[in-house]
Amino acid sequence: MRHREFEDPRLVQVYDAECTWGPDDDFFLASVGETPGARVLDLGCGTGRLTVALAAAGHRVTGVDPAHASLAAARRKPGADRVTWVEGTSAALPTGTYDVAVMTSHVAQFFATRAQWAATLGDLRRALVPGGRLLFDSRDPADRRWERWNPVDSRRRVTLPDGREVRAWTEMTAISEGTVGIVHHYVFPGREELSSAATLRFRSERELRDSLLTAGFSVEHVFGGWRREPVGAGDGELVVVARASGSATPL
Repeated sequence: MRHREFEDPRLVQVYDAECTWGPDDDFFLASVGETPGARVLDLGCGTGRLTVALAAAGHRVTGVDPAHASLAAARRKPGADRVTWVEGTSAALPTGTYDVAVMTSHVAQFFATRAQWAATLGDLRRALVPGGRLLFDSRDPADRRWERWNPVDSRRRVTLPDGREVRAWTEMTAISEGTVGIVHHYVFPGREELSSAATLRFRSERELRDSLLTAGFSVEHVFGGWRREPVGAGDGELVVVARASGSATPL
C-alpha cells in the first residue's frame, strides 16, 4: 500500500515512536523564530511534532496534511489545541495568509513529478505574503542515500509506547531519472508484517533553485546540513531558505 506509514494507525504509531525530535526540528524552530509571532503554515505536518512546538513558541500555526490517521495522532498531542489542523493539500491554501511556510521531514520529495512540484510551489507562493519565507529540506542526490536503503543497513528496532518492539527496514525497489522507489517493512510481535511504498524525487541544488525561481521565489540560502554547513559538507541534506517576491497573486 502506498504511503501506508501515514494512513494506517498502526504504522502512524511506529512513525511517531521512531521519528522523535532532532537537529532538523531545532533548525526549523529557530529559523521560524526569526519572525516572532509569525503566521506559520506547516505543509505535510504529519503527526505534528514540529507543528505543536511552533505553536508553543508563540506562532499562529496551521498544520495541513492529506493523511487522516496522521492528523488524528497530531490532534491528540499535548498543546494540539493551539494549532489549526486542516486535512487536505496545498491546493486549498488561502491567498496571502502566511508569513512563513515549512515543509519538513523531506516532504518535498514526495512531489515526485515536475507538475506536482511546480503546482505545490505555486500554491505556496500564493499562500505566502510578499516577502514571506519558505523553509524546506530535501536529500542531496550526491549523498546517494538510497544505497543505504537495503535490508541490512536500514534494519532497526522501534519500541512503541506500550513496550512492544517492531522490527523495521527499508529497501530500494527502483531508480530512474531522479526518482527512487522504496518500500518500508514492519514486523510486529506475532509476526504480522505490514509495508508502505513510496516514490521519492531527488532534486539537485540547481533543480531546486531553478524551480523556486520559476515559481516566484528568491533563494536566500541552501545549506548542506542542520548546522548551516555548505552543501556537500553537512548531513547529506539540501536545506533551503527562500523568499516570496512580488505580489501575492498567482504567477
